[in-house]
Amino acid sequence: MHDIRAIREDPQAFDAAMARRGLAPVAAEILALDDRRRAAIRAAEEAQAARNRASKEVGAAKAKGDEAEFERLRALMAEKKSEIARLEEEAKALESELRDLLLGLPNIPAPDVPGGKDENDNVEIRRWGTPREFSFTPREHYEIPAARAGLDFEAAAKLAGSRFVVMKGAMARLHRALAQFMLEIHTEEHGLEEVWTPVLVREEMMLGTGQLPKFGEDSYQTREGWWLIPTAEVTLTNLVNGEIVAGDTLPRRYVADTQCFRSEAGSAGRDTAGMLRQHQFEKVEMVSITTPEESDAEHAEMTKRAETILQRLELPYRTMILCTGDMGFGARRTHDIEVWLPGQGKYREISSVSTCGDFQARRMNARFRREPGAKPEFLHTLNGSGLAVGRTLIAVLENGQQEDGSVTLPEALHPFLGGRSRITPEGELA
Repeated sequence: MHDIRAIREDPQAFDAAMARRGLAPVAAEILALDDRRRAAIRAAEEAQAARNRASKEVGAAKAKGDEAEFERLRALMAEKKSEIARLEEEAKALESELRDLLLGLPNIPAPDVPGGKDENDNVEIRRWGTPREFSFTPREHYEIPAARAGLDFEAAAKLAGSRFVVMKGAMARLHRALAQFMLEIHTEEHGLEEVWTPVLVREEMMLGTGQLPKFGEDSYQTREGWWLIPTAEVTLTNLVNGEIVAGDTLPRRYVADTQCFRSEAGSAGRDTAGMLRQHQFEKVEMVSITTPEESDAEHAEMTKRAETILQRLELPYRTMILCTGDMGFGARRTHDIEVWLPGQGKYREISSVSTCGDFQARRMNARFRREPGAKPEFLHTLNGSGLAVGRTLIAVLENGQQEDGSVTLPEALHPFLGGRSRITPEGELA
């Protein structure tokens, strides 16, 4: 959410930032609402002051036996009471309208974010690894014989419908090994604290990280009112919701492996084959909570942590900085890491690492004190995939596929697979 004081101080700068996001000027509307709200509050305070004066004077009139003045003051008190209630209700309604307007506006892009309309305007920062040259036409993951036996889309469709998968045997084992491998690297080498969280959350938590109110259709809600998390960003970031934390406990760096749930409402017809875009998937998520001055450096480090996983798995990738038109709602800056998928012959997103500045912290009222007794300041929050487990599985299968239908597995995974190094064409670990 945005700081109304900053908008008051420089409405032109705010409109310029929203223009970079492709939005029309909105500062004048915000300030008009804010002026009306503040005017209602002032009027209520003035009415309350008048009521207080009348309350003091009514006793004196009674004591003097001035019945006319007594009745006038009593009528004035009743009038002001009604006026105060009306003005307070008006201020409350305007406050709600202003909050809804601010909650629906995206974060302000960082100065170094390139302008642009869509993914075609994203800018490559670097790339790692060289895509393998095949002596045969590489298949997509669901066409590889080694994977076909363990990826059962028909059973999933019977159980739940489209965009689900049932994994069996070697595929289930490889999927589990990948998540364990990622957690091991992030906790043992990168120093992140592993956390296990619920996948059902209250509406306020989705509001805090920006999934609501604007993007409710992208997620699932239960009849009881809980929301299924689209990512552990929701739960990990909201660990500081409503808190004032001690500055010497920062940065806080969390990692969690969770199931994630997305309706994919805006992706009808896209990536319908295989398991690239699913309603239910698993992701290892990283979240950092830090101070304003450290957040940019933390963003760079988080990106490197995600890249490390791909390097250890020997998977070629490129790292992009997203343009203003492709960046997520809550992000101030986003690095997308795209892994090479030879079956598709293109790079595809496998991690999105974003710094949100104080945007989420304001929505959550999450603050810190630099030292005891210091004025609370808003925290900065960051999040990123480290990595999407299913998409990593796809990349391992496609990059390791052999002409005979088998798959050679990255050496880094061998200890997590009982020393096994390949999947046979029949779908067995060997």
